[in-house]
Amino acid sequence: MKYGILMFPTHDAVDPATLAREVEDRGFESLVFPEHSHIPVSRRSPYPGGGELPRMYVHTFDPFVALSYAASATTSLRIGTGVCLVIQRDPIHTAKEVASLDFLSGGRFLFGVGAGWNREEMADHGTDARTRMRRMAENIKAMKELWTKDEAEFHGEFVDFETSWAWPKPVQKPHPPVIVGGNGPTAEERVVDFGDEWMPQGITLDNVAEFGERVTRLQQLAADAGRGTIPVSMYYAVPDEKTIDAYAEAGVGRVFFGVDSAGRDTVLPQLDRLAQLIR
Repeated sequence: MKYGILMFPTHDAVDPATLAREVEDRGFESLVFPEHSHIPVSRRSPYPGGGELPRMYVHTFDPFVALSYAASATTSLRIGTGVCLVIQRDPIHTAKEVASLDFLSGGRFLFGVGAGWNREEMADHGTDARTRMRRMAENIKAMKELWTKDEAEFHGEFVDFETSWAWPKPVQKPHPPVIVGGNGPTAEERVVDFGDEWMPQGITLDNVAEFGERVTRLQQLAADAGRGTIPVSMYYAVPDEKTIDAYAEAGVGRVFFGVDSAGRDTVLPQLDRLAQLIR
């Protein structure tokens, strides 16, 4: 099992470089940051976690800027997005950011992607929530062309560019792993279509057996498509030894534990407790 940390990096929390050093020093494999460009004040889209929207959603840094600080402060820690809202981003610019960060970090980038939940946020970026899944698939496929081809082009429903040059190319070949977030009813198909790994959330001891059946289905779909075994990571994993063992039995190979978006005095003790759990 690989163990990672997940935090919303905010302007009033422990800074990304300090956090990354502390995470690496405690033996964790990875650190990922989520993304929200902004939150419309109307708040018509309900928070999936229930209740009021946590303030960290409004105050979070751009993940690629924050991850650049994290990468420069560490030597072996894998850094990534958990998740990048690719449906709200220009795929050409995003492909450049991914390749640049992977290159400058020496091939340590994990590209977690998702379709999001805040429909007003999407709309402000010109994204129709009804077509966001198709847009996500197309954006990722277009990025892969830019990462892997010396002369890339793409012609689709949402993305269209002529034969182009785009460097740097990522250090990881053929590209950083595309880790598809979410566990909706068609998540397995999306992972097999354009992803390299799956990253669901909300899995506890109460539903881990059912989740294990979905992992089995994912691997069967991958085998049918000639993909081989697809890795699975757990987003906001439950920090409990029995639950982690159940994740492993279900086919999970990495877990991301969440820590508070807070200062050093709060976050470092949380990291210490999690480090004891993984030893």
